[in-house]
Amino acid sequence: MKITKLETFSNNYIGFVRVTTESGAQGWGQFSPYNADITAAVFHRQIAPWSLGADAFDIDGLVETIPEREHKFPGSYLFRALTGLDTALWDLRGRIEKKSVCELLGGTPRPFPVYASSMKRGEITPEAEAERLKRLQGEFGYTAFKFRVGKECGHDVDEWPGRTDAIVPQVRAALGDKARLLVDGNSAYTPAKAIEVGGMLQDYGVVHFEEPCPYWEHKWTAEVRAALSLDVTGGEQDCDLTLWRYIIDNKVVDVVQPDVCYLGGVSRMLKVARWAAAAGLPMTPHSANQSLVTTFTLHIMGALPNAGPYVEFSIEGEDYYPWERGLLRNPLRARNGMVDIPSGPGWGIEINPAWLETADYKASERP
Repeated sequence: MKITKLETFSNNYIGFVRVTTESGAQGWGQFSPYNADITAAVFHRQIAPWSLGADAFDIDGLVETIPEREHKFPGSYLFRALTGLDTALWDLRGRIEKKSVCELLGGTPRPFPVYASSMKRGEITPEAEAERLKRLQGEFGYTAFKFRVGKECGHDVDEWPGRTDAIVPQVRAALGDKARLLVDGNSAYTPAKAIEVGGMLQDYGVVHFEEPCPYWEHKWTAEVRAALSLDVTGGEQDCDLTLWRYIIDNKVVDVVQPDVCYLGGVSRMLKVARWAAAAGLPMTPHSANQSLVTTFTLHIMGALPNAGPYVEFSIEGEDYYPWERGLLRNPLRARNGMVDIPSGPGWGIEINPAWLETADYKASERP
């Protein structure tokens, strides 16, 4: 079954891909969010020419060979664009076989635990963060929560003096001893400072310290991991499989956290998951918004033997992410601390046709 047409629908923030085969069968995928208009241009220039006329079911082959053919461009945009192809082809296969992607991968659609993930740092006080997490705990039954510490790429400077020291005990007090607490440093610290902060986190029973050091300083992160007993985690920014082999082989983190949309799609995500499983490491991916990235992640996690205990689920709404407004017809919903892995064919999620009508459109077709 040959690919005959590839279409993109994008704006500055989000971009979708529709693949069509010679039989007329179609599937939908998505680029990584942000600068999606640039990603769409990369897609039609560097992904579509190698895909048109190819076997639509040879997903692994396409995902492996296209980066080789574009080997002079090994950066993030290539893999953000490749994600659009990969995810559209998985959806196509699911629709043809009348199975969810989770089932295609050997899993079973079911409710999957999620953690409530805050994206706010400077916009919210520790008191207000603790209060809203407590409210969401009661409203949606979340049992695990992630909030921000330090300052993004902060060079050991807090978002404002004393914020991290205040927010950790306040969130713990608000949510109680049974809540699982996770924090994200977003590349905040040098090793010495990260270890100091990590000691305080351990005192309050925090179980997960994400990206404590600049993400590109893998040796720094490994140093922090060796010094602390809580899980030191990371990897969301890493899209190079060679780096992933280094991270896993050198025990840089306790938990691997690739982002399926940054990494290049499902096939590459599964490769990292297999390497991690062989090293005895669990996977808890990055999925920090309510585009299709969380849907993709749920389907994958529902099939992984080394899946972590939960999937990241953003608690920020359309006021924080206005570009999410009107995106999907049947968005994911949290209930009792869980979100259903969609059971319909393919991804089981419908993109809003009204949104597509407003997007920038471009098509590449087989001659």
